[in-house]
Amino acid sequence: MVEAGMILASSVARPAQDIRPAVRAAGGASSAGGMMDTRELETRVDRAAARLGEVQRGVAEVIVGQERLVESLLVALLCRGHVLLEGVPGLAKTLTVRTLAAVVGGSFARLQFTPDLLPADVTGTQVFDPRTSQFVPHRGPVFANLVLADEINRAPAKVQSALLEAMEERQVTIGETSHRLPEPFVVLATQNPIEQEGTYPLPEAQLDRFLLKVMVGYPTAEEERRVLELHLAETFPTPNRVTDLESLARLEEVARQVYLDERIRSYIVSLVAATRRPAEVGLGDLVPLISFGASPRASIALALATRAQAMVRGRAFVTPEDVKELAPMVLRHRIVLTYEAEAEGVSVEEIVDRMLLAVEVP
Repeated sequence: MVEAGMILASSVARPAQDIRPAVRAAGGASSAGGMMDTRELETRVDRAAARLGEVQRGVAEVIVGQERLVESLLVALLCRGHVLLEGVPGLAKTLTVRTLAAVVGGSFARLQFTPDLLPADVTGTQVFDPRTSQFVPHRGPVFANLVLADEINRAPAKVQSALLEAMEERQVTIGETSHRLPEPFVVLATQNPIEQEGTYPLPEAQLDRFLLKVMVGYPTAEEERRVLELHLAETFPTPNRVTDLESLARLEEVARQVYLDERIRSYIVSLVAATRRPAEVGLGDLVPLISFGASPRASIALALATRAQAMVRGRAFVTPEDVKELAPMVLRHRIVLTYEAEAEGVSVEEIVDRMLLAVEVP
C-alpha cells in the first residue's frame, strides 16, 4: 500500500482535474433532456455530505477514532450492501454498529453466532397459538435494519445458508411463507482473526455477497487515552438521533447520481479483470497463486461504493483515488488463493497492491 500511496500522491490530482470538467459538460449537455443539471447535482451532493457529516459527528460522540470504519459503514448503508468486519476483540465493532443504528434512527439486532445455533434462531419459526389453534410466524432477530452477526464464522453451514437468503433476497422463509425484511437491511458481520478452532470458513458464495471487507485496527495511543477517559467518566455518552431512514433513502438517490466517468468505469473493469487474468497486465508470476478471481459482482460493488464515498466526501464525481482506496476492501474477500500462495506466505493484500500498480490509471 505504501507504493500505491506514493503513486497516488503524484498522479491523482491530474485525473481529478480531467474528470471534473467532464461532469460539467455532461450536465450541460443533458439538461435539455430533463436530466439533473450539474450545478444542481453539486448542490444536492453538498447538502447530502453535510447531513452525512452530522451522522459522522453523532457517532464520534460515542466512538473515538475509527473514522475510516464509520465512513465504510456509511458507504455500505448508501449502497445497501453488507460489510464483513475483521479485527481482534475489544475494538468497539459492536458499539460502532449499535451507535450508527441509533444515530440514523434504524432498528438494531445482535446475533451471537455459536456452533449450536439453528436457522430458526436467526430467521424465526412458526409458533402454535392455542387461542386460534393455528401456527403463526414468530420473526427472528434478522428483522432489523442493521443486523450485527457477531463471529459469523462460528455458525454451521445451515445457519449461514439461512443468512445467505436474507442477505441476497432480502427476505426469509418461515414455514411456507416468505417475509420481506425491513428497508434498509444491512448485515454487518464480524470475524475474529484469532482462535480459529471450532470455526466454519465462510463459503465463497456468501463472501461474495459482502460489499466490503474492512480490517479494524488498533487505536493510536492518544485515541486509546480518550477511550479510557470516556469509560472512567461518571456517565457514558449516549448517541443522539440526527436523521431518519426516510432521509437516508433520499441520500441514496443522490449517491446514484454521482458522476462516474467512462474512463473510471473502464479502470474498474480492468482492475477486476486483472484478478482473473493477471498475465494480461504483466503479472504472469501471479497466475499459479490465484485459484479464482473476483466475479462481476466485484465490479458492481466497486462502482457503487466509489460513488457513495465520493458523496460522503462532498464530491459530485468519482476519482481514481476513490477506486484505489476501496479496491482492497472490495477485492480482498473475493480472491481465492491457491495452496502454493499459502505455502509461500503470499497474502491477498499483496496481490491487490501489485494489481493496483500494474493496471493503468486513467
